[in-house]
Amino acid sequence: MNTAGIVLCGGKSTRMGVSKALLPFGSETMLQRIVRLLGTVVSPIVVVAAPQQPLPELSASVTVTRDEQEGRGPLEGLRAGLKSLPSAVDFAYVTSCDVPLLVPGFVRRMIELVDEHDIAVIEIDGFLHPLSAVYRRSTLPHVEALLAENRLRPAFLFEALRTRRVSPAELVRVDPSLQTLRNLNDRADYLEALSSAGFCEEKSSQS
Repeated sequence: MNTAGIVLCGGKSTRMGVSKALLPFGSETMLQRIVRLLGTVVSPIVVVAAPQQPLPELSASVTVTRDEQEGRGPLEGLRAGLKSLPSAVDFAYVTSCDVPLLVPGFVRRMIELVDEHDIAVIEIDGFLHPLSAVYRRSTLPHVEALLAENRLRPAFLFEALRTRRVSPAELVRVDPSLQTLRNLNDRADYLEALSSAGFCEEKSSQS
């Protein structure tokens, strides 16, 4: 099973106030860190950005693509990412660029759990995490159909396709505190994540 990675970074970052993709995290930007961590498990990597969005320098092996339309949420980014995958790829692990504490073992386990399903997504207390999930490349036509109908919620995709709803208990062995799901929405989240990773704000800002 050939699995790629898709990193969505086209959000407006309104609460953070600055582009999350460009935020320093140690010696890297947050996007560079996610690409590096994800690349230890899957290949190739596709980064999906908004039109005209500035990005940090990335490896030549990383494919950069853009949303066809802005402001349409993760399904728009998923479409752009899936369309950019080579035909030899069967699945893609999809993540946002604001989860710098991503655990590669979490990604590996999610890929194992998708099995014969079209999608594997973690569900916690009824809440699904569409940007910490595995999607079969063949889901693309369904994504495009939902976008055409302006049905932008990922839940519509989960309802229509064979979806494996993964429980936290199936992942705690590889990511005990589910740090992979810890996305950063504002400056306080950012500072807490820096501290958790052993960085301080000053050092990250100077890198």
